[in-house]
Amino acid sequence: MSWRPTYRSSKFRNVYGKVANREHCYDGIPITKNVHDNHFCAVNSKFLAVVTESAGGGSFIVIPVSQSGRLDSHYPKVCGHQGNVLDIKWNPFFENIIASCSEDTSVRVWEIPEGGLRRNMTEAVLELYGHSRRVGLIEWHPTSSGILFSAGYDYKILIWNLEIGEPVKMIDCHTDVILSMSFNTDGSLLATSCKDKKLRVIEPRSGAVLQQASCKNHRVNRVVFLGNMKRLLTTGVSRWNTRQIALWDQEDLSMSIVEEDIDGLSGLLFPFYDADTHMLYLAGKGDGNIRYFEITTEKPYLQYLMEFRSPAPQKGLGVMPKHGLDVGACEVFRFYKLVTLKGLIEPISMIVPRRSDTYQEDIYPMTAGTEPALSASEWLSGINRDPVLMSLKDGYHRPNQLVFKAPVKEKKSVVVNGIDLLENVPPRTENELLRMFFRQQDELRRLKEELTTKDVRIRQLELELNNLKNVSPNNV
Repeated sequence: MSWRPTYRSSKFRNVYGKVANREHCYDGIPITKNVHDNHFCAVNSKFLAVVTESAGGGSFIVIPVSQSGRLDSHYPKVCGHQGNVLDIKWNPFFENIIASCSEDTSVRVWEIPEGGLRRNMTEAVLELYGHSRRVGLIEWHPTSSGILFSAGYDYKILIWNLEIGEPVKMIDCHTDVILSMSFNTDGSLLATSCKDKKLRVIEPRSGAVLQQASCKNHRVNRVVFLGNMKRLLTTGVSRWNTRQIALWDQEDLSMSIVEEDIDGLSGLLFPFYDADTHMLYLAGKGDGNIRYFEITTEKPYLQYLMEFRSPAPQKGLGVMPKHGLDVGACEVFRFYKLVTLKGLIEPISMIVPRRSDTYQEDIYPMTAGTEPALSASEWLSGINRDPVLMSLKDGYHRPNQLVFKAPVKEKKSVVVNGIDLLENVPPRTENELLRMFFRQQDELRRLKEELTTKDVRIRQLELELNNLKNVSPNNV
């Protein structure tokens, strides 16, 4: 495509991408070969989590961010799922808490110990069952500490209250698989893209669809809210099968504000938006490049800035939160690029070139911090609040004093012959079904043997009784 050469003054006009040195990369990681369209990677200021290839069930590894270099082949994993892990997300307020979803229809919440794993982790803090088919997407609420959203292949979105460990709302307005979810700044609106070629803006607490667009000329794949600009940005495919981005007014989805063709490649385009700098990053699955734009409220709305190029194709990308960036190096964004063929994860820093070593207030405004603005019960009652902001001027050294507490449920049990009947829920995967079948076969065999021995014992007692009856008349 030919970009408009019009000159526009911008402080981000010369942003460039810098790949970390090899010793600061993460090598020897068995990255999953799953073809599900997701990032398979999640990052925060403490840990890097990556979904891995595993035989039987699903697993992911959690590495401290400071522990770069080659990974031991026997490094411990989080391996509690019975099916492939499809998505992982760190809690934005508790940096040791991570959620995962899987083909086994479950959503699980894990607590990673300080310093990382020392042995395989199989017990989750919470196991959440509510979907009837595999779960492909999860998202944490941006301002509430205990609200988690999950989207499954049963075309439903469940809202989980982690304070009680139960689903509190089901959104069932979709008629096909949900492809992506995105929240506005205060979490009062949810935008979704769906395989039924519709873009929706939903009020999540009531489940009401506020706006809906039938995208005929622009098949939507991914959607993202653009901060407080009251705009949505979608990536998708045009009617001529070229990759395309479109800008929408969140209060009127009848027609897109602007559509821009990108190229003719077939890989899915992942959008990443930085609300502090108003920069949009586009990374294609299977591409080696990352394009970036600046978004404005006036025409031309989308201003192309630059392109980062790399020969290695990316399977997915993790993004470091703002408080984990290197402020002294004028780093405004950091990707963690998954290179499956090499088993490698490369950090890519997006840097604004500046000569001064002092703090650059114009590129680091107050940003969303690690303190929740609401509890789960407050948000469910209808309260909305903007994120609690923090400054990056003195670096990020203040630890979060909040502690995640999982709900404690009274466990009732009905034990028969050592088997807890309430614990044996219906199988969710083929492997689990086979295990349960063989276990039941063993139990039937044991019961038959027990019945046979009791029959023999009964016959013996009957014979002894008859002998006693025969002996008694003779004695008389």
